[in-house]
Amino acid sequence: MLYRQKFDAFIRKYENVGYITNKADFSDRVCNESGAVFLLALSREPQSLEELLNKIIVAFNDVTIEDIRQDVIDFYRILEEDGFIVSGETPEELDRKDVRFSYSQLEAKTVKENFAPKVPRAEETTPYFLAEHFKQNPHLTSLQIELTSRCNERCIHCYIPHECKNTDIKPELFYSVLDQCREMGVLELTLSGGEPMLHPQFLEFFKMAKHYDFSLNVLSNLTLLTDEIVEAMKTSRISSVQTSLYSMIPEIHDKITTIPGSWQKTYDGIIKLVENDIPLQISCPVMKQNKESFSGVLRFGDKLRVRVLINYCIMAKCDNTTENLENRLSIDEVGDVIEIIVEDGEKYKNLTMTDDYFKQCAEYKKDPEGIVCGVGISSICMVANGNVYPCAGWQNCVCGNLYEKSLKDIWKNSPKINWLRNLRNKDFKECADCKNQIFCSMCMVRNANENPDGDPLKLNRHFCDAVAKNREIVDRWAIEYQEKHKK
Repeated sequence: MLYRQKFDAFIRKYENVGYITNKADFSDRVCNESGAVFLLALSREPQSLEELLNKIIVAFNDVTIEDIRQDVIDFYRILEEDGFIVSGETPEELDRKDVRFSYSQLEAKTVKENFAPKVPRAEETTPYFLAEHFKQNPHLTSLQIELTSRCNERCIHCYIPHECKNTDIKPELFYSVLDQCREMGVLELTLSGGEPMLHPQFLEFFKMAKHYDFSLNVLSNLTLLTDEIVEAMKTSRISSVQTSLYSMIPEIHDKITTIPGSWQKTYDGIIKLVENDIPLQISCPVMKQNKESFSGVLRFGDKLRVRVLINYCIMAKCDNTTENLENRLSIDEVGDVIEIIVEDGEKYKNLTMTDDYFKQCAEYKKDPEGIVCGVGISSICMVANGNVYPCAGWQNCVCGNLYEKSLKDIWKNSPKINWLRNLRNKDFKECADCKNQIFCSMCMVRNANENPDGDPLKLNRHFCDAVAKNREIVDRWAIEYQEKHKK
């Protein structure tokens, strides 16, 4: 019998914890230290059971292959049942069993909705377990790399000042970071910009990241997408491409990007990616210019079976200037957008319009000792000049520079990162008794960018008001739902 991990599966070890994920269907699993040995014996190449046993036995003392044979067989059987590996008599049989992401699938997914495992194997979900694990043992699992700050669009809501968009990452820095990420056990790389495809070596960088066996994400406006790039994406283990589409009315989209003809290029890129079964997400920030037409993007996404992510609260620029917020929706306009999302979103309603909805809301309290977000816990961001930030929008918070220090040194020893990773929900004292906690996900960069002093602990009241509006609308929908079902 031969075994190998699936094409879209990735294996890592976080301290004494083994981890496997299948990016095609967002499933994942953690295992103990012994299980991690079984897990790490697997590879992308077919191996016989005997080959795997011979690799595994080295890690155990006073144990024979026959002592562990059945445990290994059972462990791999469960992994195959849950969709992480394939087994078979020949490499060809493994290939036939290894079904990759496709929009032709019955339930093609480009965003995770439910974190419950397909087959319950433990009391805790993997995200909860890892959150608790990383809280005590921060481990860099996700790095966003800005390949270039240059961009061929000039979006009116962008949080990066346009005068800062003038730097390409040097190849030697990029390759050095790849080496450091592999050494640190990083799982995900996101290649971004600016517009990453503006970098003259984008394709070379992309292929090398694939060679290092990272799970890849690309953030792009798709206006520079070529057949060669599409082909490289098809043969890579790309987890997603994310692009922004503001309206199905070209003039409105182009007004936001300020580049005539940009809608057509992005639209063509979207169609090309879908036709080639490349996982895609569409981001649709809503502002005054597209508040009357953004719903067309939702319907377009439904037609293509591509998830559209709506953001109705744009944030201030990273230099703490706020002129881009002239385009931001008022709270009443936010309410209009939420009404459309809830009314058109059957899945959203199914998740919230339950009989115990109000009970869940009343009982929900964030753990005071819970982490605020993944910044400094499992993720950070770097830009083309080598600066490292907590996240992409927080570029007034420099945590170190990769020309001066290693990624590991910055991750472990940066005073700013250590301060951020030690923040807990209890540090936001105004939030402790807020009735809207179940609807709120704290984002410190939103606080910092809009605060004159760049203070991430000072709450951004616009976002608080938007959360309250969301709660108000969903409460009303819940009441109507319950009254309807009482009859």
